[in-house]
Amino acid sequence: MKKIVITGAANGIGKATAIACVEAGYYVIAADKDRLGLQALQARLPTHRLETHLADFSQPQVYQSFIGDLYDRHRHNALEALVNNAGIYHGKSVYDYSDEEMEEIWAVNLKSLVYLSKDFARRESGATHLRSIVNVTSVAGEVGSMDALYGATKAGVIGLTKAGVIGLTKANAWNFAPRIRVNAVSPGLIRDTSIHDRIPEPRLKEYERQEIIKAPIQPDGVADVILFLLSEKSRHLTGKVIAVDNGAYPR
Repeated sequence: MKKIVITGAANGIGKATAIACVEAGYYVIAADKDRLGLQALQARLPTHRLETHLADFSQPQVYQSFIGDLYDRHRHNALEALVNNAGIYHGKSVYDYSDEEMEEIWAVNLKSLVYLSKDFARRESGATHLRSIVNVTSVAGEVGSMDALYGATKAGVIGLTKAGVIGLTKANAWNFAPRIRVNAVSPGLIRDTSIHDRIPEPRLKEYERQEIIKAPIQPDGVADVILFLLSEKSRHLTGKVIAVDNGAYPR
């Protein structure tokens, strides 16, 4: 059975992706710091297809050892894919961030992704079949956000610089080739998530105004795209960023 690691799996897009992957026949290793959310996921999915880990990816000792522990302590011989979904959004001005919050958002949204990805790639670079990494970024990484640190960390995931889109997802697609594909999804306004509830009302209305498809995007809509990127159907895609945003912010 193919095994997939999903971070931030207790709620929102991560939860929807875990459910979709189990329904598609995968074995899911779900990680999150939300104990109750993980318990709810366990209650919903078959125990022989789901493994949960309580993990706070703001802590260096966690993100620096997590992948290695899956192989060495938990005896997983091979992992098929990694979905880097864990993320933090506070929805406030950079002026209002404490030093601790700054460190936390950099750690969860960017640094943990670097460590998890390279450790996964190091372990699976000799795999006989293609492996896959999917990074969950945000439209905020491309068009900006009133939460400057959220936008900056999400831009780091897809790699916006003055030279163009050359950052982490694309660089890792080169670094980890030819055995590991690396792609990203860039969600727009996703309903029924903790992030949605923190977006200031003016920004919500602006996101909604930009959408040219009016059916509200739910977490399972993003999960469907992630599942495609994990599957053989996307075997020729790497280094790509796919927007799931109802056509908002053409770019």
